[in-house]
Amino acid sequence: MTDQALHALPAPRGAYYVPGASRYSLLLSIGIFLLAAGFIFRLNGVPQGLWSMYLGAASILYVLVGWFGEIIGENLRGKYTHWEDRSYRIGMVWFIFSEVMFFACLFGGLYYVRRIAVPELGGYDAALTPYAGFAAAWPSSGPLGEAFTPMAPWGLPAVNTLLLLTSGVTLTIAHWGLLKNKRAQLNIGLALTVALGLAFLGCQAAEYMHAYSELGLTLGAGVYGATFFMLTGFHGLHVTLGAIMLIVMLGRSLRGHFSAHNHFAFEAVAWYWHFVDVVWLGLFVFVYWL
Repeated sequence: MTDQALHALPAPRGAYYVPGASRYSLLLSIGIFLLAAGFIFRLNGVPQGLWSMYLGAASILYVLVGWFGEIIGENLRGKYTHWEDRSYRIGMVWFIFSEVMFFACLFGGLYYVRRIAVPELGGYDAALTPYAGFAAAWPSSGPLGEAFTPMAPWGLPAVNTLLLLTSGVTLTIAHWGLLKNKRAQLNIGLALTVALGLAFLGCQAAEYMHAYSELGLTLGAGVYGATFFMLTGFHGLHVTLGAIMLIVMLGRSLRGHFSAHNHFAFEAVAWYWHFVDVVWLGLFVFVYWL
């Protein structure tokens, strides 16, 4: 947001708004504990763990809806000034930075496997290596992984690339509509972005089914399968979260929320979605193409 837009927010009161004590932080902690404990129980064959996971997930969903609802209400009642707006922006920047570091670690792992581990395993003297006959070539399942066929880049992955890049354009068009007070452009752009995001997830689900049923590309396909599903799976999770946030933004927009000078929630989701787009371009190049 420009300085002019920041000045359009309510004038500072001289004190940062501090909300009262909330029960949601405790409920969120309990929900996370129940979800994690239930998952551990399920891994150890305890049937009741599934109910603990359901209860934990329901608690987390309740907290998200209720807590964010309170924040939206505070904003609509004019509780926030440029101080709070600035702090939310700083927080979002650091959050996206943490996500950048998360994916940097995953890409770093892929680099290590491809450029260091696999060549080293294939470069041992035949008399010294326990993996005789292992070829240092990528894609590889490693010396002990199952045979597979790598995913071709110019099928569903290329379609998904087109879908995400187009969604970035429609989201930008929606943002322009908001800045120019064109509500129809805002709503249509958001709806198209949501549709493209959901289409991406549908194509990724079809890609996974194709990988498992026809290519032998599973989590058992050694190091390639592990890195493939780790990178694309976490990205798919981020797309899912982004799509949910976009749906919320669309619902708020249809209810008349946001103005040309007060719309950080929209901007935060837009930042996140563009970040997801950029990560996918890296995935397409280094996981599918090269």
